[in-house]
Amino acid sequence: MRLTIFWERMADHFGASYAESFASDHVMAELGGRTVREALDAGWEAKDVWRAVCAAVDVPADKR
Repeated sequence: MRLTIFWERMADHFGASYAESFASDHVMAELGGRTVREALDAGWEAKDVWRAVCAAVDVPADKR
């Protein structure tokens, strides 16, 4: 998954402003105690980060 698609999906689910806040501030166990931004910066694949977000916040199956 390209990062542009990842950020589009984040904005679609959370809204543009909250997506950025969530990515920077919300520490997720699914990401090894990292935020979305930290996981991406550490080299995690965007698709794996998106899957973790989906699992953590119950993104509907049709939006995954």
